[in-house]
This record gives sequence, C-alpha cells and structure tokens, in this order.
Amino acid sequence: MINALKGMKDLTDQSAKYYKKIIEVCEDVAHNYGFEFINTPHLEQSILFKRSVGESSDIVGKEMYEFVDKGGNEVCMRPEGTAGAVRAYIEKKFDKNVSIKRWFYHGSMFRYERPQKGRLREFHQFGVESFGISSVYEDASIILMLAEIFSRLDIKFKLIINSLGCSKCLPPYREKLINYLDNQEGFCEDCKRRKTLNPIRVLDCKNPQCQNLLSQAPLLEQNLCQCCLDDFTLLQNILKENEINFTLDSKLVRGLDYYSKTAFEFISDEIGAQSAIAGGGRYDRLIEYLGGKSGFGIGFAMGIERIMAILEQKDEKLQREGIYLCSLDEVYISKIFKIATRLRKKYKVLLSYEAKKLAKHLENADKAGAKNFLCMGENEFKNESLFYKNLENKDEKTIKISDLEQFL
Repeated sequence: MINALKGMKDLTDQSAKYYKKIIEVCEDVAHNYGFEFINTPHLEQSILFKRSVGESSDIVGKEMYEFVDKGGNEVCMRPEGTAGAVRAYIEKKFDKNVSIKRWFYHGSMFRYERPQKGRLREFHQFGVESFGISSVYEDASIILMLAEIFSRLDIKFKLIINSLGCSKCLPPYREKLINYLDNQEGFCEDCKRRKTLNPIRVLDCKNPQCQNLLSQAPLLEQNLCQCCLDDFTLLQNILKENEINFTLDSKLVRGLDYYSKTAFEFISDEIGAQSAIAGGGRYDRLIEYLGGKSGFGIGFAMGIERIMAILEQKDEKLQREGIYLCSLDEVYISKIFKIATRLRKKYKVLLSYEAKKLAKHLENADKAGAKNFLCMGENEFKNESLFYKNLENKDEKTIKISDLEQFL
C-alpha cells in the first residue's frame, strides 16, 4: 500500500467540512472588508523567499522544500503566502503608481519540520495582504478582521501587539541591542546565528535560558521615532475604541525579517498550551526588497489546522445541509432519479440508488448530515408526492412533487 508522505494528510469527511466552514467564514469577512481573491503558484523561485523571509529565519535556514528543477532553476514550494502576493503586485506593475490592492488567499504551504499536533509539512493558511495604504487605520482594520473571524467561529483569543519601528529608528536600536548581546554569554546556537544575520530575531527565541539573558535588553518601544510612536499610540486608541482587548509585548518581533511598524499575534489556549493561531503586521520595506517601487503593505496569515483542532476539540456540531432523497422500493428509483436531477439545479441532493426500509434510510441521512429527508413509497407514488422530514426540528409531512421547490 502506498501511503501519504510523512507530515502530509488528506482532508476528508469531518476534517474537510471543518476546513470548508473556516474558509467560508474567512472569505465572507474578507469580502465585507473589501478584499478580493488572489491565487498564486505553489512553486516559486527560491530567491523570492530568501530575499523576503530572510536568511535569519528558520524557514529559510531549515525548513524550505527547495530543489533544482530540470531546467536548472532553484525553486521551492511556497513556505508562506506574503512573498508570492508581493511578487504578483510588482509583476503586474501595481507598485508603479502605489495602487491600492486588497487580496485574500488560502491554500497549501510547505515547510520541512518535525510533524506534531497543529504542525504539518503540508499545512494550510488563510491570509490577506493590503497594498498601497500607509494609514494606521488599515492596520486596525486588518486586526479587526481577524477578531471578527474568530468571533464568528466562537474561538477565544488574546491579542498581542508591538511596533518594530521603521528605517529611521530601527538601525540605532539594532546597535544598542548588539552591544547588549555582545556582553552576554550562553545564548543557544540559533540565537548566535540570528545575532549575525538579524539581531532583533534573538528577541523571538523561546529558549528559557535565552529569555533570561534578555531580561535587561533594551526595548524597541523605548527607542521609537516620533512618527512610529504616534502611529502605535493611535493604533492602540483605535483598538480600545472598538472594544478589542490587547497586550503590549516589546519582544514580539514575528518570525520573518520583512516586518516594520505594527506587528501582532493572536494566541489561544483552547488547544492545550497557549499557542499562536494567527499573526501578521506591516511590511512597507518588502516591496522595495523584491525590486519594486517603495510602497506600503500589511497583512496576516492564519493557520487553518490549528483552528480545525479547536473546532474538533469542542466537538462543534456542523450545520446540516442538503436533501437526502430515497425510495422504499426499487421500482420508484427511476422516478426519484428524475426528481433529483431537477432539484440539483438549485439544491445539494444525496440520492440513494438502493431501496431500504424507512428507518435505515433515516439513519443514512443522519450520518450524511442532511437537513431535509424525502422518501417515496407506494402511497407517495400513487399520490405524486413524497414523505418529508426535517432532520433538525423533526417536522414531518407529505408534500406534492409539484410543490417541492416552493416548499424547500
């Protein structure tokens, strides 16, 4: 038997339904905020992520599915969605006039890491990217969008925010941080590597010993220029006015090198230990890094597997949908087949090709998650009608076939 690769799983049955539900909620909220769908390739040039994500990132250093194709090109399976969206923005020349584009996407991402609960080598994300808008109100809208998604999915969360500064205030802070790190000993190997490539990433280390060494490190929030400080203060005020609770965390730097100014993370303890379920921020420098005209960008990415795990743990009842259509005798199968064909122009119809007892059909309809049950027996056939049962509220009645669509 040939099995799926390690860390790559099929989405079937309940898992597929949870995935579909999450995507539908995300798409609906994103549409309400003025975002439109974009689909970027799963396969990109490796240099795209090395330039954008950064050499100091674990994604580039350890996790990319990278190879040389038959044409000698260095390519990789996309490990995240933002870089591809920025490439598309530049390739379509939207950067030339700093065009406003609001996009959302969802689909597979790939990282070669040790599979564990909530982490797979092929995983799925829903993300949004907003280009061409410098206002901090857009930052707030992106955060509010995520809060609305989690509210609709009935997922409790905590929001953490920080400001990473800009090209004016970040360099002097980096020097202060390097001086501090140079006078500390005992950092892990990852931190030693990050210190050389991007010292701010050291703040993101989860190693307890490293965190202890960082207890007296200079804080970015105390080194912001006036513009960044004003924007960060305004962001906090907007969130408060819209009743979004948050916590300030000066060590929140996100896992990627391209962020600037606003950074945020949504965490949840509904799947055991507190863990991130979504995060993002502003990346005004990334468009220029990738060869475009200087502009503005902000977005987020949400891990769908982690959201699915929360919904599954709650044993949330998925909404019933569709019609289960069946017959008590084989002689009526062709008749209900014709009815199903007509109904399928407007409705989801699960048609049973086998004659069974009513109780067995009802059991199958319940397992299939159908909302409406329609069945033809001898009496129904004679009267050109169907037996109807609502599997949610248990209402029962007989309906004329001619009145079906009006009733449904």
